[in-house]
Amino acid sequence: TANMVNYKSTALQAILLSGSVLLTSYAFVNNHASSFGVAPQTQTRLFSATEVDVNIDERTGKPTGNAFLSEETKERAAKGNPIEKMKQAKDGTAAFVDVYEYAAKIRAGEMSWKDVEKADLDNRIKYVGMLHRNKRTPGQFLMRLKVPNGIINADQLRFYAKCVEKYGEEGGVIDITTRQNIQLRGVKIEDAPDIIDGLHARNQTSFQSALDNVRNMVGNPIAGIDDQELVDTRELCNAINDLVSLDPVTGTRGNPMWGNLPRKFNIAISGSRDDYAHTHINDIGMVPTPNAVTGEMGFNIVLGGYMSIKRVAESVDSKMWIPADRNSVVSFCEAVLRIFRDEGDRKDRQKARLLWLVEKYGVDEFKQAVIKEIESYDRGVKVEDTQPLDESPFERRSLMGVHKQPQEGKCRVGFLVPAGRLSQNECRVIADLAEKYSDGEIRLTVEQNVILPNVDEDKIDQLIAEPAFGEDSRLKVNPGRIEGNVVSCTGAQFCSLAMIETKSHAESVAKELEALVDVNRDIRIHWTGCPNSCGQVQVADIGIMGAPARKMDPVKGKPVAVPGCKIFVGGRIGEDAHLALEPSHTGIPLDSEDLVPVLVNILKEQFGATDKVTEDLVIIDE
Repeated sequence: TANMVNYKSTALQAILLSGSVLLTSYAFVNNHASSFGVAPQTQTRLFSATEVDVNIDERTGKPTGNAFLSEETKERAAKGNPIEKMKQAKDGTAAFVDVYEYAAKIRAGEMSWKDVEKADLDNRIKYVGMLHRNKRTPGQFLMRLKVPNGIINADQLRFYAKCVEKYGEEGGVIDITTRQNIQLRGVKIEDAPDIIDGLHARNQTSFQSALDNVRNMVGNPIAGIDDQELVDTRELCNAINDLVSLDPVTGTRGNPMWGNLPRKFNIAISGSRDDYAHTHINDIGMVPTPNAVTGEMGFNIVLGGYMSIKRVAESVDSKMWIPADRNSVVSFCEAVLRIFRDEGDRKDRQKARLLWLVEKYGVDEFKQAVIKEIESYDRGVKVEDTQPLDESPFERRSLMGVHKQPQEGKCRVGFLVPAGRLSQNECRVIADLAEKYSDGEIRLTVEQNVILPNVDEDKIDQLIAEPAFGEDSRLKVNPGRIEGNVVSCTGAQFCSLAMIETKSHAESVAKELEALVDVNRDIRIHWTGCPNSCGQVQVADIGIMGAPARKMDPVKGKPVAVPGCKIFVGGRIGEDAHLALEPSHTGIPLDSEDLVPVLVNILKEQFGATDKVTEDLVIIDE
């Protein structure tokens, strides 16, 4: 049932008024006690609002996501693909209420996860950040968080470990993603409310992190601690995160205004010429560039980069530049999101990403539509033509190892987390290190590794000598140039779409290559289990994608189907970004005896690798 009340028409004013409170304000949903030892907070109205009339869902105290759609958009959605029809039939932004109700009934023995409505189980619960892994772990979910700019703290990391410890060491793991984000593995519906409450008490959320929502905000992992920084991305990432996932009226997580997009939407803000955010594969990519006339720092905007099973596309120049201030950045994102939400394709999900809409308009016409939308907000935001890039020589810097910060006596320390996979114990170990050396702060990278910022220079040796980085540890401060640059998707262990297991292979193959060859530069090897390319193989120096293969069976005397892969070569990141769209090798069996020789040959021919020379060990008998 819905009542007609006054409600805010746009979240921007709230975000602009909130100022620095965005970095510290808590936004909560429920008041019942949490079993994780953190007292739940009461709901707080954080912001003032400009009001319009919309229908309010009595279960949530908010409008539905459908309430913000035009009648024309609703008509197209009603005739659209099955996901659109599902969203029209039952709004996804209220799914958290269903999760709490399902959990209570499961705990009371009144139902099991198998009794959950199929549309909820397979799709709507994704609005709470919960993705059912039915074929691999029936009844258990991946829970995806929102970690703007990839910054977490020791308390949060320990909480992640506590959330999944009941699911065992194999099933209850924590993954760092290619969007500087965190995913919890093994979560059950009956446990979800306590996890959600614990996240909200720690100023985090899982709401609107999956399905047709704006995904995690990617920024510069060394923001604020980089002597070559052009823009500090932290405040901007937090502001956009709150635009899309914080309700401005109730002050609670989940913003229905952006809760019914035609498809997922990725935004990345780069803070330096290194482009650690990978702007060229995001729907909106912000590239820091000064204004050639005034010198004011701003962003050249690129649009439409994405990867999918049907199409992989690099972003295009939008021909737009905006200042790097909060008002301009949030207004621009809101304008593009409004156009995309109301005009994006609702029939064919393969054509529902932003690039298709930009191509339908034409770049120049889309630019004018965005400018017109921004001008309608009357916020004084100026949009200028793309500004010239700095073409002076520049080499992308490594995030691994020890590097001095501009802050006197401080260093950042980046270390390897193989394939981004963390055990519960490793989470606790890293949390302990952060509390001891970096005031509890932890940074995540899109390469799925970790940086400890603000480490005292005189404590570096002590940190590196910690048992956490010992010979038996997976964590390494100075990994090899191959193993230190491995990226992997989830793989077949948990994902039913994956044709191969990726994470374990990524880790073991990297170690084997390190033992066989020497390289004089970092070599980025990305693994993905299927053509959706969650592991982003097209940006890698060497990309390995799960695919069919055949291998001679000595018993049967004929070739048989085996796990295999395609190999992509020559992707680039940074200022000279380039996607390798076609595989150079296909049908390669995944067995080490088949795959490793092919990779060694590629490393030698394409990247100048040489055979590793091992010195003979001379034993002197004393």
